[in-house]
Amino acid sequence: MTDSQLALDLGHRPALGRDDFLVAPCNAEAVAWLERWPDWPHHALALFGPQGCGKSHLLEVFRAHHGLTTPIIPASQLNADDSLRMQLDAVTIVDDLDDLADETALFHLWNRTKETGATLLLAGRSAPTRLKVALADLRSRLGGLHAVGIGAPDDCLLAAILVKLFADRQLRVGEDVVTYILGRAERSFAALGEMVERLDRQSLSRHKPIGLKMVREILANTDDRQGELTWI
Repeated sequence: MTDSQLALDLGHRPALGRDDFLVAPCNAEAVAWLERWPDWPHHALALFGPQGCGKSHLLEVFRAHHGLTTPIIPASQLNADDSLRMQLDAVTIVDDLDDLADETALFHLWNRTKETGATLLLAGRSAPTRLKVALADLRSRLGGLHAVGIGAPDDCLLAAILVKLFADRQLRVGEDVVTYILGRAERSFAALGEMVERLDRQSLSRHKPIGLKMVREILANTDDRQGELTWI
């Protein structure tokens, strides 16, 4: 068995506190609206933005900031029966709205939050008005929902995010590594997250710190496997 086969994937726990979230022009409006809770138009709010832009992180920060224990429900897991029976908290949070399979379930859940005076927080990649929804009543309600977009990050935010991704894994890298990655890797949160994960695995399996040589090898391997990798 080689050293590379001995590398244990112990996982890591990203820092999800309010102080760890990086506020920038691309997400400042979303942060401001979440801090206004529960004072939202019609007691509901939607966040949308590309995969990896920080939506799920922001939902966790929202819960921590307001001291909530509300679970975050994946839209793909909603079903009509559960939506009528589940116990509602002060706010109901549904993530990955693009993956919604049961439109009736979301509509029932929305009705229940309105009846109980609770609030509803939705998040997804697409703006609510761009979702392909067959149920007319739900489509109408989504059209009237206040939605806030999280925009594309600028260079400063990307650099800060990259540093945070390394810090979440307790990895220390030089400024040259950060600059090199940002100049050559896919410019999205998801791609940077995958890059850091691969570097972490390589560093662990080789028992070596992360340097430019390792980064170059990872990037070269990525170029060779473009057909196999999904960068979003």
